[in-house]
Amino acid sequence: MNRVIVYIDGFNLYYGLRSRNWRRYYWLDIHKLSINLLKPGQRLIAIRYFTARITDHDGNSKKRRRQIIFLDALGTLPMTDIYFGHYLEKKQKCNKCNASWKTYEEKMTDVKIAVQLLTDAQDDEFDTALVISADSDLTPAVETVLRRYPEKRVVFAFPPKRNSSHLKVVGSAYFTIGRKILKDSQFPNQVETINGFKLMKPIEWNQWETIWFLLVLVFSSSSQRLSHFSSCLLPNTFIFLISR
Repeated sequence: MNRVIVYIDGFNLYYGLRSRNWRRYYWLDIHKLSINLLKPGQRLIAIRYFTARITDHDGNSKKRRRQIIFLDALGTLPMTDIYFGHYLEKKQKCNKCNASWKTYEEKMTDVKIAVQLLTDAQDDEFDTALVISADSDLTPAVETVLRRYPEKRVVFAFPPKRNSSHLKVVGSAYFTIGRKILKDSQFPNQVETINGFKLMKPIEWNQWETIWFLLVLVFSSSSQRLSHFSSCLLPNTFIFLISR
């Protein structure tokens, strides 16, 4: 059997989903995802997930809480190790008006993936590395692995709306993760930890379910309004949602 280790660039995957407005797929079971991406004759050995804990700043406490819940859910998965980089403040400046502001960015994910990829190749931990990322900074590490260990393969699974011309050239193969795979790789709405604590999917990620609930609540006071909702507003709302 062909041994596979999956390397996931958490922020790159997140921004790919966000760029497609696929919030409903944020509650992603990366073990299911990894299994669903395997080909016949392949066996999953390990999952290595790389991310950074976002800091509490500028009123983003809800976003931080959602990340904590998601990371706790990932902690229930088998074969999964999480590697943390840094989430650092970065100052931006407008060259025209000299206005400045603060932004934040994840750092060191690409370095950690590169080091782990090279280490695992040297230790002969995999036959195929499946890398979920479109970060071209991984190019030197991939080139080194394939040059030193030509019998191994490094395959790139690009997140939605993400790709890299450099990685397409240096990798053994590449493809883009589609909607169906993501849909089939979701956690259940409730995940139980080893200590019996129940983690609920953040309501903000229930894009369609939340709007349905609110609309039903508004129109349920009148059967006539509810009938109007079912025959008129619901189809229009559905068309609006699937077009986003």
